[in-house]
Formats: sequence, structure tokens, C-alpha cells
Amino acid sequence: MDGVDQALVVLAGFGAGILTSSVGVASLLSFPFLLAVGLPPVTANVSNTIGLVPGGLGGAVGYREELRAEPAITRQVIALTGVAGAVGAALLLALPPGVFEAIVPWLILVTCLVVGAQPRISRWLAVRRERAGHDGSPRVRLSPVTILFVLLTGVYGGYFGAGAGVMMIATLALGLDIDLRVIGGIRTASLLASNLVAAVIFTVVADVDWAVVGLLAVSSIVGGYVGARVARRMSVSLLRSLVVVAGVVASGALLFG
Repeated sequence: MDGVDQALVVLAGFGAGILTSSVGVASLLSFPFLLAVGLPPVTANVSNTIGLVPGGLGGAVGYREELRAEPAITRQVIALTGVAGAVGAALLLALPPGVFEAIVPWLILVTCLVVGAQPRISRWLAVRRERAGHDGSPRVRLSPVTILFVLLTGVYGGYFGAGAGVMMIATLALGLDIDLRVIGGIRTASLLASNLVAAVIFTVVADVDWAVVGLLAVSSIVGGYVGARVARRMSVSLLRSLVVVAGVVASGALLFG
């Protein structure tokens, strides 16, 4: 890479770090940049996953207050996505390229619609629980269905991960009655776990461009922290709107890019 390519990778890492902890579509920014500087797709994907781990760390530090709010849920989601990330990494190395990418845009689009409709869906679910005789107490434990979708999102995060943050927010927002900012913190920490486990596997067995990893790592950790601070100051409705817009753009980029 020449100086221009290196500058582009640094810019991509900083922007991806911001997106990691704010709206959750980091790879949709950084992955195309790595392709543009000449990396083969699988090498770009692997290097991107490893390089953005520090961005997730920066985001988790930025969300440290939110992560203290629901420690039991946070630990459970992190454990689930860590295991699932290993499965996703194994699939990337074992399956032909393009298997997941074919359905990813549609998954992202559906989850965006779910995030946008989540307040109405939550009200509808609350009414149903009340009519069914439940006490209407807040849902602060993961149901089996929520656990399943957390695992699926973690697998996808370990495999490719573009839009995984949007999917995780949709899953947790529908399955739990907790503040969206807290969900944003759990989302950031859980995807960090998925990417970290995948990164360890990739480091051992995959073809990695370590120069790219280094540039992404340095720039994304700053971006991740900045993104978490920005997201904390947004209103819940604005954050929800940005998640939906980011997801729609991400799905469009994958469909037509």
C-alpha cells in the first residue's frame, strides 16, 4: 500500500469505529475500503474483523455506564455471542464465498423494519401479556426465542458482520424491556465478543494483512470511543431513526454495490 491507501484505511477505521458503537454497521464502511486498496475479499474480511476489535473495545469503554445497568443480561449475551462468533468464523473458512452474503441484505432490511416498529410491537406484546394473565412486569431475562436470535446474530457477526449491530439491537429491543441506550451498550460489547473470538481463530489459520490490521486497530479504537459518547447524547427516537437509516443504506449497498 502507498501513502494514499494507508490514509484511506485509517479513515475507514476511524469511521467504522464510530459506527461500531453508534449505529452498528461498521463493516459496511471499512470492508469496501479494503477491497478498494486491493485486498482479496476473504483476506479483507479477515483483516477487517481483527482490525476492528479495538474499535469494539473503545466502544465498550465508552458504554461502561450502560453496561453496569444490566450486568446479568450483559454477561449472558456476551457469552452467547462469543460462542456463536467461533461458529461464524469456522463457517467463513469452510463454506464457499458468497453463501451468507446472498441473504444478508434482506436480513438487514427486515431487522431495520423491526427496529422502526419496535415501540408499537412492544406495546402490542404488553397488551397480549396482560390479556393472557401475565403481571405486566418488565422483561429482564432472555427468552428462548431471544437467545436463538442472539446466537444467530453472533454467528453472522463472526462470519461477516455487516449490519450485525442492527440485528442485535432489533433482537434485544424486541426481547427485553430495557432502555435503548443500555441495549446499545450490550450490543457493542456482545459484538466485540463475537469478533474477538473470530479474530483469534483467523489469526491462527487465515491469511491476514497485518499492516491493514494495525492501521484499522489504531484508528478504530478512537472512533469506537467517540461513537459511544455521541450515541449516549442522542435522544432515543433519533438513535432509533439513525439505526433504521443506517441499516437501509447498508442493505442497499450490499444489494447494489
